[in-house]
Amino acid sequence: MNTSVLPLTNNTPLCFTKNSPPFNYTLPIASAYYSSIFMILGLTSNLVAFGVLLKSFQRTQSRSRSFFLIFLAGLVFTDFMGLLLTGTIVVSFHVTHFNWRHLDPYCHLCNFMGMSMVFYGLCPLLLGATMAVERFIGINRPFARASSGTKSRTISLVLLVWFIAGCIALLPLTGFGAYHLQMPGSWCFLNISSKGYDLVFSLIFSLTGLICIAVSFLLNTISVVTLIKVCCGQDRSQRRRDHEVEMMVQLILIMVIASSCWCPLLIFIAQTVLSGAPLQVKYLLLWLRFATGNQILDPWVYILFRRAVLKRIYPRLDWSRGSIMTLYPSLRDTMRRLTHSSITSTVGSNETGEMGKLNGTPPSTLKPPPPSP
Repeated sequence: MNTSVLPLTNNTPLCFTKNSPPFNYTLPIASAYYSSIFMILGLTSNLVAFGVLLKSFQRTQSRSRSFFLIFLAGLVFTDFMGLLLTGTIVVSFHVTHFNWRHLDPYCHLCNFMGMSMVFYGLCPLLLGATMAVERFIGINRPFARASSGTKSRTISLVLLVWFIAGCIALLPLTGFGAYHLQMPGSWCFLNISSKGYDLVFSLIFSLTGLICIAVSFLLNTISVVTLIKVCCGQDRSQRRRDHEVEMMVQLILIMVIASSCWCPLLIFIAQTVLSGAPLQVKYLLLWLRFATGNQILDPWVYILFRRAVLKRIYPRLDWSRGSIMTLYPSLRDTMRRLTHSSITSTVGSNETGEMGKLNGTPPSTLKPPPPSP
């Protein structure tokens, strides 16, 4: 696994007590190519997405959409900074092969990277849950959302998410858990252990992420059902729903990507510390790559899944109507026929009843006139 040139003593810094450089670990997934490609793709994608978001924010006239764009901008900025800070350290290690104990004898750099991994890992999940709450209120309680929603309040929510993630990331510096150098020596992360505070902090990290994903799934499901009911109901012409449908599609895709990328790592951490089994480094690195993919795929949700882009891909679709039913003409016509037949039968029965009342005879006793001779 690893061979240590510098012997471990009582004065060994905490971050090197578990793994100490140099390492002999040559799995392909731990190579410099993966780190470099992931970093370049992620930074480029988030830069493009940020430019698109800025233009959309300047053009939008919808308040709810402007709030949603602020959340998306916070998500893109968080993903960009996370890739930039952590990726720079990892790629620098692969290029220079520096020795952590010589470069960072007091674990300052290792602690910084560990905090960055936890902070920029939790922020997208917390932001996704916050966006789900915002859309849930906007769709199910539109009047309350309109009276209390402002851009400054939305920015304050983004800052609050960063503050919560920062507080969790700072816990190991207070002795509640610890950050350790991880295989293959290119990164630092929380100590995944079933002992003491390391167990508690590992569970805090994993359960916080899993709860955020569960909240997003629950609220987004309710919002989608409500939105379909509103779009398909009789009040579908009260106000345009194009932007709301677009925002919900983007939010659902963000939730699906976050769930697919982060659930394996979060479940792996919880399972490892609760079972007390030895850490499987190969799977840790594999699920970490999955989690990194979230920061690469997130920006493409907004780059590609916009009405302006979908119009070019499918120009024959009628985008002028403010109803989700335009996406399903056959379903729309079926509902119209059912509604029309229901209304016709109801009106007909009511008219027959009224005629019976006027004649003083129940509708069932009315006889047709005798035929003429």
